[in-house]
Amino acid sequence: MEIRQLKYFIAVAQEANFTRAAELVHISQPGISAQIRQLENDLGATLIDRSGRNVALTAVGEVVLAHAKAVLSSMESLRHAVDEMNGLVRGKLVVGMVTACTVQPLFDALSSFHLAHPGVEISLLEEDSGKLVDYVREGSVDLALIGAAHRAPEDLDGWQVVSEPIVAAVPVGHPLAGKHGVTLAELSAYPIICLPAGTGIRATLDQASASLGLTPTIALQASAPGAVMNLAERGLGVAVLSESMTAGQPGLRTVAITDADVPAVLALVSAPTKSPALRELLLHCRQSFGDTTAAQPVASMSGA
Repeated sequence: MEIRQLKYFIAVAQEANFTRAAELVHISQPGISAQIRQLENDLGATLIDRSGRNVALTAVGEVVLAHAKAVLSSMESLRHAVDEMNGLVRGKLVVGMVTACTVQPLFDALSSFHLAHPGVEISLLEEDSGKLVDYVREGSVDLALIGAAHRAPEDLDGWQVVSEPIVAAVPVGHPLAGKHGVTLAELSAYPIICLPAGTGIRATLDQASASLGLTPTIALQASAPGAVMNLAERGLGVAVLSESMTAGQPGLRTVAITDADVPAVLALVSAPTKSPALRELLLHCRQSFGDTTAAQPVASMSGA
């Protein structure tokens, strides 16, 4: 008795016809008939009544059908369990990060996952958030840490890590340095230094400005928040970054942007279909990011 014979028998029982069953399992009609005959010989009982136009199961056949389905179900469970273990023993994951990103909890998660599953190869890819989202959608990246405006893409699985407002940062002596708040219209009167397109901070600035019919002048852009702040400190423009990125910068004064209602978001995203290795990595990410809140300093979320 072979597994394939049980598959053929189930197909015949389902279709009540040898020809249709043969087409279903991609075998010739004589071939499936011969295999069912062999199964009957091995079991020592007639399973199918062939006297009518449509085949019908005998009483023994009904009993064998239930057991055959149970056997195939067990085989599928066994195969799934083996695939799960193989995925964790010798799998591969591609993890994307916003360019110049140094978010510590993600690195902690990768480290703890690697210690638990050293056979899984991890590749890191740095890119802007827009491209990372496309890569996750197409399946070339398994998990990505991205920046976005307002919220992460709703067609992807994941969760928000940080959500905070954007602010302006200016050097001491700048006309805005003494203000507690500034509108986007007022901000547009000055050259702006910001992160490049494809980052969450830039998307937040662009969306908030567009909602008010404004087009800010981006005088300079840099991929790292530190570079943006250094340029602003030297008087080349007003830096626009997230609130926590500018915290504690002695050469700059932070000014709230009062009408920028779109928050800057940092999120982990993955495609709905997940490998065993990715599901395990997500558990490590949940643990690592579990204590992370929007109130924590995220100056290290470079490029978001």
